[in-house]
Amino acid sequence: MLTQIEIGQRIALLRKRKDLSQEDLAKNINLSRSSLAQIELGNRSVDILELQSISMALGFSLDEFMAKHFDINDSLHHASEEDSEMPEERVSVPNLKVDKFKNVLLYILERCAGKPNVGETVLYKLLYFSDFNYYELYEEQLTGATYRKLQFGPVPQKMESIVIEMINAGQLKRVKTEYFDKVQTRYLPLVKADLTQFLASEKDTIDRVIDQMSDWSASMISEYSHGDKPWKATADGEALNYELAFYRRPPYSVRVYEEDKRDDV
Repeated sequence: MLTQIEIGQRIALLRKRKDLSQEDLAKNINLSRSSLAQIELGNRSVDILELQSISMALGFSLDEFMAKHFDINDSLHHASEEDSEMPEERVSVPNLKVDKFKNVLLYILERCAGKPNVGETVLYKLLYFSDFNYYELYEEQLTGATYRKLQFGPVPQKMESIVIEMINAGQLKRVKTEYFDKVQTRYLPLVKADLTQFLASEKDTIDRVIDQMSDWSASMISEYSHGDKPWKATADGEALNYELAFYRRPPYSVRVYEEDKRDDV
């Protein structure tokens, strides 16, 4: 009998040979993209009705699919001989919303700037988890910022240019302080965030991140970020793919998937 991981791998392989993104296939079978991602990763089981829908969408035989010795070329009814290379997975390309980023930054600082632990390192992680948690929950980007894998955790790109712009506009102040005998870079908000820029779901996601992590030390929040799937699956210096948020496992995952709901019944 096939394991969940084997079933997920075979579905992913067949989907890619059909040149379909996860979003394309999920819409075709009336399933959320995040649920399909969990199935392909082997984190979620697939029932027989779902598997039948997938087989119809991808054009494969269930008998051949479930066989111990699986041949993708035999299983696909209409696979062309030219379809020899698997296409790359669809990548979520961040599109930075500068005004939204500024207001998220100001809002986090309004709530956290008075905390002695919240220097640049902690601030970067609060921004990162706000962005990636929101994407996992709602499959849409919050600020659209790009984060790169650097030594102490994810770091938002273009942060410096945005900060300089905000300082020049009198919205932000940057100061150097000492914290446990180390020089710490801190930011102080000089204006309030425009909360009309936020959806209720956006503010709620940011608030949850602040409530959970804003009291953590720089070393603690950095170490925690190193265990998150987007960080672990990315090469040093490369941009973190938002789609990897759907491959998170507890305690990082913030979304209740259908498989989790079934487990609670």
